[in-house]
Amino acid sequence: MGNIIYRRKKDSKENNGSRSRRTGGRSQRKMAAEEELLHRQALSMVLHQHQLSQRFDGSMSRRIGSTSSRRHTDPLANNEKKVVESLENIKFRRVVLIHGEGFGAWCWYKTIAQLEEVGLLPTAMDLTGSGIDLTDTNTVTTLAEYSKPLIQYLEALPEDEKVILVGHSSGGACLSYALENFPEKISKAIFLCATMVSNGQRPFDVFAEELGSAERFMQESEFLIYGNGKDEPPTGFMFEKQLMKGIYFNHSPTKDVALAMVTMRPTPLGPIMEKLSLSPEKYGSGRRFYIQTLDDRALSPDVQEKLVRENPPEGVYKIKGSDHCPFFSKPQSLHKILIEIVQIT
Repeated sequence: MGNIIYRRKKDSKENNGSRSRRTGGRSQRKMAAEEELLHRQALSMVLHQHQLSQRFDGSMSRRIGSTSSRRHTDPLANNEKKVVESLENIKFRRVVLIHGEGFGAWCWYKTIAQLEEVGLLPTAMDLTGSGIDLTDTNTVTTLAEYSKPLIQYLEALPEDEKVILVGHSSGGACLSYALENFPEKISKAIFLCATMVSNGQRPFDVFAEELGSAERFMQESEFLIYGNGKDEPPTGFMFEKQLMKGIYFNHSPTKDVALAMVTMRPTPLGPIMEKLSLSPEKYGSGRRFYIQTLDDRALSPDVQEKLVRENPPEGVYKIKGSDHCPFFSKPQSLHKILIEIVQIT
């Protein structure tokens, strides 16, 4: 499996100073030009994703287009063909990708392409107030509101249809909410370095080791957003860009980080502060899998290990060398794991 383990980032002085300043100026201009180029590339990707999403109802998006030319030049084409053949008899082929805090459907663009190439039917969606969904994040106060696009999707499924859910980071809370409310619609739930909470826990509790207690965070954090005014409780949060680069993207490619920097949005606070009510009969009956990321600075490996120990899933997988965003930093390793889980009967 490569990087995958499975367990079931005026004198000479004056002249020299002048030359140094000129050199420094050129260096700064070069850096600024490079950064501008990256931003343009990222914006182009976002606009392309937005145009594709218009071909679907609401704010759901899927990558569309022929990949045949890429298959002809891919050195792994034979392996891919074998995977396609092995998936031919899979009954449930729909894979729904749920993003984490601040992200949107756009973050799954590599995963979507890989899953489509092996014949699966991936769908990435923007949660309420995320991605290109126009809802003001300051008005999203409950997990039910935040998860509404996912709930509407599950409600619209044919009676005999099920899906595989994949939830990243705090998007894991949406998976838990969906498992409790629509267990009959979900074939498998895959938590990707995610908030796989137990009954009575808040999604925020999972991050307490890094961010402190919920009460302390609400009182002291410099990243809070007060959408209703300073005299009212905070409505959201968003980390400063340099901090995000360090905790989310320590192994991610520069272009993906640039994409994230121009695309990420504030996260509504209410949904991650809400305690979940999860029953053994509904949530407990679901087939859960957990994927751990072993160089994660947002949700440490120790915390992820604690989650699976306290709330054991059916299977646990690990990706070496991955930051908190394996869909950027380790897309191939993530893809292999997803395919393996899809194939489990």
